[in-house]
Amino acid sequence: MSEASAGRCPWARRALDIAYHDSEWGVPQHDDRRLFEFLILEGAQAGLSWSTILNKRPAYRAAYCDFDVARVAAFDDADRARLLADAGIVRNRLKIDASIGNARAFLAVQAEFGSFDRYLWQRVDGRAIHNVWHEMSAVPARTALSDALSADLKRRGFKFVGSTICYAYLQAIGVVNDHLQSCPRWAALVGR
Repeated sequence: MSEASAGRCPWARRALDIAYHDSEWGVPQHDDRRLFEFLILEGAQAGLSWSTILNKRPAYRAAYCDFDVARVAAFDDADRARLLADAGIVRNRLKIDASIGNARAFLAVQAEFGSFDRYLWQRVDGRAIHNVWHEMSAVPARTALSDALSADLKRRGFKFVGSTICYAYLQAIGVVNDHLQSCPRWAALVGR
């Protein structure tokens, strides 16, 4: 049994979930390409399990040019058709259209703030929030921070960025550390 498996957050049960939990979830991300990747994946996840998205992640990376935001922003009708035909990703027209529109909105944020990273992390003064939860039922689905982020992203033209999606995004990219306090990853992230 690895150090992380003792006391690991209970949602991580399958091998892919465990690997994601132990190496990525809650780790502060500052690379705009990674921030864009998680934004697209969280939007695709709406109504589905995160395990489904993790299984499809390699196909997403291929379909979305390894999340090169400028290339995705330039996608045209032929690219939309290609994505709708790609069984490796979630073939939902609204989500696909949103991902392309979000790439364009992402570029606008980068132009305004210098990076999406700067835009995002200024909301927490550049420091991750380390919540102290003892059971998963205490972890909220949304907060005032995710409400504010969602409202601002929508104002900027982003889609599939409701408050619940934004909170999952903030957890994924490490703005918020919502590992249970008993999980070894909580302390590892607090110590970063």
